[in-house]
Amino acid sequence: MDFILDKPRILIVDDEPANLKVMREVLGNQYRMSFAKSGAAAIALLEKELPKLILLDIMMPDMNGFEVCQIVKANPATSHIPIIFVTALSDESDEFKGFELGAVDYITKPISPAIVRARVKTHLSLVQAEQLKQAHVDLVQRLGRAAEYKDTDTGEHIIRMSQYSKVLALALGMDEQHAELLRQAAPMHDVGKIGIPDAILLKPGKLTADEFTHMKEHALIGAQILANSSSPLLQLAHVLAIEHHEKWDGTGYPNGLKGEAISLEGRIVAIADVFDALTSKRPYKEPWSIEQTLEHMQQQAGKHFDPQLVELFIGKIDDIIAIKNAHQERF
Repeated sequence: MDFILDKPRILIVDDEPANLKVMREVLGNQYRMSFAKSGAAAIALLEKELPKLILLDIMMPDMNGFEVCQIVKANPATSHIPIIFVTALSDESDEFKGFELGAVDYITKPISPAIVRARVKTHLSLVQAEQLKQAHVDLVQRLGRAAEYKDTDTGEHIIRMSQYSKVLALALGMDEQHAELLRQAAPMHDVGKIGIPDAILLKPGKLTADEFTHMKEHALIGAQILANSSSPLLQLAHVLAIEHHEKWDGTGYPNGLKGEAISLEGRIVAIADVFDALTSKRPYKEPWSIEQTLEHMQQQAGKHFDPQLVELFIGKIDDIIAIKNAHQERF
């Protein structure tokens, strides 16, 4: 059974009614469609309902397609919508300008129905793939936040420490794509806390030796939760879950890894996690000052932490403090 609401909406913008009619005939059976005969009308329609794709003429009176594209891409609410220019302009400079403004494709008139259908299908598939990827990332972050709520009543810790991790990764020279993957995976580092009893996790005083043994199990629990995924994001999250309490000198847990046997990502997250934990209020402690925390981290360079990363982290302390101030705990 075919439900009309399952069909993606496409906005067609062209000042010639005949061209709108052709597009309706070419695409109308497969998609829901909105039509605008001017740039201003198109912008007005976008305020009512967001389409999945825009097919946009360039040569229009009052506001041409390039101007419409600029407005759409400048608005955070609409900037994600792919735009395909459909135009009689065939000059290479016009095509270059369209791509420079953020268009994803360029179809020349007179159109070929088969080409229009193929290009529309391709770009809608890309939109769907990006939405699935974003949903995947969102779910990972929400699961990380669920574990964090057991410990702090707020998810701000994982937001801060994941952003600290990216800042440090970039300072080290990691490429933007991998640094962003690290930021996305970092919220899952403590997911294993889900398996730790509240009596231990929320104890206001010092843990007994037996209780601390149970607490350390969260690294293995988290690793088991995240194991054997084909997703690069979850594969990295698995590494972070099992390694974020390892120490540079080999005295950490659960596997006593030492030095560069600990992944670079694990070493980065260890610094970001400890910095945020020390500077935050917890049931068992008051927050440390920035100065106290940095002094402690310098003392632990070469022991708990990779000394090179400590130096880089301190060099980015202004960025770190800005992130901390932007994401305060909400009790």
